[in-house]
Amino acid sequence: MADRLTGERLVDDMTVDEKARAALVEQVLPALRAGAERADRDGAFPIGHIGVLREAGLLGLIVPEEYGGLGGTLRDLAAATYAMGTACPSTALAFFFHNTSASRGLLPLEAVSSGLFADDEVPEVRAFAEKVLRLMSGGTWLANFASESVKSSSANIAIATTASPVGNGWELTGEKSFGCATGIADYYLVTARLDGTRNADGLAMFLVPREAPGVSERPAWDGLGMRGSANHGIRLDRVFVPAADALTVPGAFVKMLQCSRGSFVGNQLAITAVYTGCAQAVYDDTLARLTRKTFADTGKSIAESPMHQVIIGDMTEKLETAYLWLRRQLLIETVEPPLLTKSEVYAQWRIAKGSICQAAFDVAVGAFKASGTSGATMHGLVGRALRDLSMGLVMTFPPERGRLEAASVVTTTKANELFASVSAPR
Repeated sequence: MADRLTGERLVDDMTVDEKARAALVEQVLPALRAGAERADRDGAFPIGHIGVLREAGLLGLIVPEEYGGLGGTLRDLAAATYAMGTACPSTALAFFFHNTSASRGLLPLEAVSSGLFADDEVPEVRAFAEKVLRLMSGGTWLANFASESVKSSSANIAIATTASPVGNGWELTGEKSFGCATGIADYYLVTARLDGTRNADGLAMFLVPREAPGVSERPAWDGLGMRGSANHGIRLDRVFVPAADALTVPGAFVKMLQCSRGSFVGNQLAITAVYTGCAQAVYDDTLARLTRKTFADTGKSIAESPMHQVIIGDMTEKLETAYLWLRRQLLIETVEPPLLTKSEVYAQWRIAKGSICQAAFDVAVGAFKASGTSGATMHGLVGRALRDLSMGLVMTFPPERGRLEAASVVTTTKANELFASVSAPR
């Protein structure tokens, strides 16, 4: 259908309100698409895209209307990151990470409503959660920093950054190795470990202004793909954060996670929507080019050759595989009443993430093969998609680790453990 919104290719049963929000996304796609090649070539975040997204009101896409947002849900976020992924995957990825910040507002409030906090803890939890949501709905770009270079064999993300009490606030020291919009976002939302704690109950969250004293950027990363996402990370050297900009209630992070539907904080699947959107774009472009081009001797479309038919068929199967996994995960994380238990949803996500990213990458490999030397350029759509989609194989965890952990959940009913607290070496 000619009037179909890009996001509807993923979420094909949108409500009237969802279509209205998807229409806001649709209007920014031309600007995002126009800046994609330069962002990749320069390896720099397309700074103008923030203004485009802000003016469209999309920085508050999944913030409830009562806090000034658009009132979208995970379905809206998946449709948005998918659509943006067809235009500029780097911007789509950074937009995804901005929106993960909303979980630091939504989930604590849900935990309050569920009675998980003591009465004297509720004011601090509510104040921090509402501040995060109002910042987002007001057009503030948040960069969500959790990942660190330190590794743990028992978790995907280990937290060594520490927060020590000082005066009427906290002092943060550590290094965050990955987080989109480094040096671009207005605030960094930092997860740190309260000094002296050893487990997840000591994890806390802090709002750190980009220009705060003691904050610096790590060296720029010459990435293979997603080169315009500014994901090189930050260093924190005794950075002071006022108590009003922190959530340090013991166990708050764990209680927050108890309210998610499975993929950690309930929105992780939207990162794979970025890759699926990118795969769809390179698929469409390749098919259009091969159909237009003809053989000089026969006049037939190159797409009709036996070799290209095999490749196109394989690309089609891989693309449909990505859609099937993504749509299934979206369904089980949003449908009411829930179809599966939390551990079952989590186990499927561990498999789905890798399966989607692998299938999307395979689409790009097919496009590369089918396009021949004319497509084997660094900055054409095929070359860019091939590199961008390769990043999905390593981001957070590779497919092999996801399958291994899914097996562990299935066979041992292991709890949803994503974060570990790691003490810095003495």
